[in-house]
Amino acid sequence: MFYRENGQFKTSYQSDQRVFAIPQDRWAIIAIIAFAFIGVPLLVDEYMFRAILIPFVILSLAALGVNILVGYCGQITLGAGAFMAVGAYAAYNFLIRFSGMPTLGAILLGGLTAAVVGIVFGVPSLRVRGLYLAVATLAAQFFWDWAFLRVSWFTNNSPSGTVFVSNVSLLGWTVNTAAEKYIFCLGILVVFSVLAKNLVRGNMGRQWMAIRDMDVAATVIGIRPMYAKLSAFAVSSFYVGVAGALWGFVHLGSWEPAAFSIDRSFQLLFMVIIGGMGSIVGSFFGAAFIVILPLFLNQMLPVVGHLFGLDVSIALVSHVEIMIFGALIIFFLIVEPHGIARLWATGREKLRLWPFPH
Repeated sequence: MFYRENGQFKTSYQSDQRVFAIPQDRWAIIAIIAFAFIGVPLLVDEYMFRAILIPFVILSLAALGVNILVGYCGQITLGAGAFMAVGAYAAYNFLIRFSGMPTLGAILLGGLTAAVVGIVFGVPSLRVRGLYLAVATLAAQFFWDWAFLRVSWFTNNSPSGTVFVSNVSLLGWTVNTAAEKYIFCLGILVVFSVLAKNLVRGNMGRQWMAIRDMDVAATVIGIRPMYAKLSAFAVSSFYVGVAGALWGFVHLGSWEPAAFSIDRSFQLLFMVIIGGMGSIVGSFFGAAFIVILPLFLNQMLPVVGHLFGLDVSIALVSHVEIMIFGALIIFFLIVEPHGIARLWATGREKLRLWPFPH
């Protein structure tokens, strides 16, 4: 009843196939994006930008890439952190080794390099699946961790192994302040989200979902498993590589291989599981949850401990954070495998029918 869909008729295939078929949804999304670009920079301080909003935007992009591979194509990966590292280091080398290279061009080329690497490490998916494929992608994580740590060419022969990016610019606009960095990352996220939404609704996305549901049946109806799986690895790695370049260039400024360790790979996988596999909006829910929960626990656990006369240390907070992550993953896998996105969809359907029970 909140939507008042009566009287909204679809008179063409184009109107029936819109991403947001209900006008209220379209206007709500436009309002949210406008507020994110205009309202948030006016209301939020620098700490919120650096601690919450910029990491949320970049990790949402990375989770979107992982969701394409895991949620839509059904190919498990434990090497997303490695592809973020490939994107970051490739973008860094394109920027310093090619004179006049624009920052955005270096970031996109870093994503393309990650896509090529993703195809190479996605080849085992043509022969293995499940845990065996997870181990194959885990090999990518260990290999690139070793390569970026031991091969000094990637770091431009830096003695400490740390690389630096002094400034980020776009068409003459130098991105310096936290608000500018947020807007820069948000613009890339919006464009990539629209591309991903249309991609999964198109022919390629339907092939991915057919492979995910039953690859043998997909092969019988004429879908090529090699093309579908490797294209999913390429697109996913491209998104994750661009996110890795943004993480290094915009959020960190300087980094070392430990910034893209296996912990990052598990973190991105947790985002997809908690947010919702096979859902674009689930990537945002998962990223928001993973980014906000540690800050919430850091603030609330000492307060709760003080109420009971307990001294809560920083180490205890980190341990409780890991325990809560594990408990939530088990909860969502058992109770709601489709994550927060499914809960959101169920709530929307109830609002559409309220106050009627059916």
